[in-house]
Amino acid sequence: MTDTPTTEPRIDCHVHVFDPARFPYAADAWYTPSPAETGTPDQLGHVLDAHGVRHALLVGPNSGYGLDNRCLLDTIARHPDRYKGVAVVRHDASRAELQALQAQGVVGVAFNVALLGVDHYRDTGPLLEHLRELGLWAQVQVEGEQLCALAPLLRDSGARLLFDHGGRPRPADGLGQTGFDTLLGLADTGRAVVKLSGWAKVSQQPHPHADVVPYARALLQAYTPQALVWASDWPFLRAPARIDYGPLLDWLAQLVPDAAARQAILWDTPRRLFGFA
Repeated sequence: MTDTPTTEPRIDCHVHVFDPARFPYAADAWYTPSPAETGTPDQLGHVLDAHGVRHALLVGPNSGYGLDNRCLLDTIARHPDRYKGVAVVRHDASRAELQALQAQGVVGVAFNVALLGVDHYRDTGPLLEHLRELGLWAQVQVEGEQLCALAPLLRDSGARLLFDHGGRPRPADGLGQTGFDTLLGLADTGRAVVKLSGWAKVSQQPHPHADVVPYARALLQAYTPQALVWASDWPFLRAPARIDYGPLLDWLAQLVPDAAARQAILWDTPRRLFGFA
């Protein structure tokens, strides 16, 4: 175990909030979190405080809320200096709707290709144009080879691109798999960023997920700490095994032992990219 100093300034760039007592889940939700998976804004605050995390990027979940961003927006409104958000919107959301979300602390829009499939997002050209014009992020979650089909649309859009969970490669397919190669290739756009997070979703091994370390190192080489951020994915919905917050920070410390590089990933880069004070 690596001794990770709690005095390091930190930003968690992928968490969810669920508060069904105040914001009931949608009746047609794709997945309804169990009580053990629920993470209220107050619970999130306690977790962040315990681990010295000063800010977090709240991501609107398809689970529970779908297109309902009220819980996310309420959490930001209660703590505007601590949180920013990534909303879930209709593909035909207008520029005015996006501007209204932006005024409430939203910095991007989620594209959950891993859940909804490539075809679901083929008509998002106009939405990506709005995002580019407003300086908002297209936060994209893909898995396997999905990015190969979407890369031309994303590259040509000119929008800022934020990729979830290391691109969710398949360790059994090796470093040369085309989806991950495509992600590495997008580093040359200068407007793509990747989250070092969510490895439990793809690893075939228990924590510390040795089989995904080569992918994380490849991302470090291609993107550098100036275009990489860290995230926990708290409160760990549908986790295949127990996940705890502290070991995730320790995993990053082992991957990036250089303190300056680690500070860039944990603090400097997300603070600059997402506008945290």
